[in-house]
Amino acid sequence: MLESGKTSSMIFWGPPGSGKTTLSRLVARAANCTFKELSATSSGINDVRAVFEEAKGSLARTGRRTILFMDEIHRFNKSQQDIFLPYIEKGQIQVIGATTENPSFKLTGALISRCRVFVLERLRDEDVRGIISGAMKRISCTDEETRETSSVVKQPVGSQGSVQGSAIQTSGELSTREQLYPSYPQLTTRIISSIVSLSAGDARTALSLLELVLASRKDVTEEELRTSLGHSVSCSYDRTGDSHYDMISALHKSVRGGQGSAAMYWLARMLTAGEDPVYIARRMVVCASEDIGLADSHALPLAVATLHACQQIGMPECRINLAHLVAYLSEAPKSTRAYEAYNRAEEAAKLDPLHPVYNDYLPPSTQGGAFLKDAGDMTDKVWDEDTLLQWERQCNGGRAWSGRSASSHG
Repeated sequence: MLESGKTSSMIFWGPPGSGKTTLSRLVARAANCTFKELSATSSGINDVRAVFEEAKGSLARTGRRTILFMDEIHRFNKSQQDIFLPYIEKGQIQVIGATTENPSFKLTGALISRCRVFVLERLRDEDVRGIISGAMKRISCTDEETRETSSVVKQPVGSQGSVQGSAIQTSGELSTREQLYPSYPQLTTRIISSIVSLSAGDARTALSLLELVLASRKDVTEEELRTSLGHSVSCSYDRTGDSHYDMISALHKSVRGGQGSAAMYWLARMLTAGEDPVYIARRMVVCASEDIGLADSHALPLAVATLHACQQIGMPECRINLAHLVAYLSEAPKSTRAYEAYNRAEEAAKLDPLHPVYNDYLPPSTQGGAFLKDAGDMTDKVWDEDTLLQWERQCNGGRAWSGRSASSHG
């Protein structure tokens, strides 16, 4: 698309610091377009309309197109998003919208249909290291130019020897730490690894942490610096965004899979990030019937009791109640008989919703249907073979599961 010079309106969907703004600027430069930038957090409809009118006039006068980069485009409500439609439709401007939220939920169908949606993933550790390296190269070049200018202006001709001697002495004092950048001895390999880890694929966070390191004392210890870096990073968690649903899904799957440690980790991640404990408890009430069900009828009363405790006690104490519940549900036996029975019964009910009530237990059309199967009945059960093999290797000591049929592992 860029090689042909023909670009269209686009939506960049990705996490913070994944390069949406930078990529937009590169697109505008490659397409030789005028680049305008607005944010939905600080701009309104009048600001957008002014850019559109300017772009329309520029296109008529010079033939040069304009790209409007609209950051946080999902912050506009659906009626505000409609302003983009006529200008995009007429080709008077190209819009690049950046969002951290799922466009299918946050943007109108009319806007999405006029744009190409590109999904940007979190940066890999190697990418973040490359960004840090590139930033340090630019800083080193700037420092070198500053030193050369200072040397020409301030240093007497005969003072070079004393300066070099001082530099050698400093190097000897700091020889105990690996010096990747002599001008910044505090930026060691371990500190860079900490920056990469704490940034979690966010280039903006990585550069902010790098700036903090470079501004610190040159004789600061690695442990002090790593502690300071850890305290300067806030947890990225939006209680209404995708991470909210991703983490509760991870918690539910861990409980369902009997992975108590993993379930406890995701519970802690959500609570320390500020998630509403009542929301978690409600999901666990559903899990108690959906996944544990008839295998342990004590699970549901415990889940309801935990929900009540969260409502009455609140944080931080109710975290103990939630930990109790999550541990119990993870270790409890699992059964989806009741859940699956209702699904089968619901399908049958939808096929004949107007059938009158009979004295028989079931209408004639559904008699003989086994909605609630007997315990241990594996008829028509479909196994995820890859997941089952993984469980056998990791959790069952490499032994075949006793519930396998002879044909499935023979």
